Amino acid sequence: MRILIVEDNNELAGLISRGLAASGYELDVVNGLGDARLALAGVGYLALILDLGLPDGDGMALLRELRAKEEPIPVLILTARSGLDDRVAGLKNGADDYLVKPFAIEELVARLQAILRRPGQLLGRSLSLANLTYDTESRQVFIGGEPRLLSARELTVLEILLRRQGRVVPKKAIEDHMFGLTGEVASNAIEVYVSRLRKQLDAFAATVEIRTIRGVGYLLSEAK
Repeated sequence: MRILIVEDNNELAGLISRGLAASGYELDVVNGLGDARLALAGVGYLALILDLGLPDGDGMALLRELRAKEEPIPVLILTARSGLDDRVAGLKNGADDYLVKPFAIEELVARLQAILRRPGQLLGRSLSLANLTYDTESRQVFIGGEPRLLSARELTVLEILLRRQGRVVPKKAIEDHMFGLTGEVASNAIEVYVSRLRKQLDAFAATVEIRTIRGVGYLLSEAK
């Protein structure tokens, strides 16, 4: 699933991106508030990692805007501001966590995963339907209790559909999560990945089905 990183230090943004990508996350990186607002308006992100000292303003302003609009996206502030007053202000303004630079990438990943496990966020670590279970942290799929290997793209599609099981997921929403702001998307890319995932699920005897809702998107449900 896709994370938005708002960080104006390119070297640090690259470090964060590599660390999160190694844990299975898809990423977009922007370096200012204006680009962050545009990104958030166009893509449904899993979470936001937010620096405060940005070239075009204070990241705290963006946090307040999101919470004033009752946007539920989890926000992890990542900043050099280490004072108690700063930390308290960040949490009071609606941040889910506050991490001070310098930091270890392992701690950042662990804190992000902890945020996403909280009730009301993303349904915890494990997602299940029928005889299929998906561990969102290890990105491991189990079907009938047996571990099964899927490609990274197949896992991404499966996770998106599992998180909204029983509901139609628009094709555009899948494209946004998989390719974000800059990825080039072939016209039939989503159809290809869904087709491959269907074949894999059938081969592993998963008792789930992916239905195509013509002109809209896809729906994952228990097989009838």
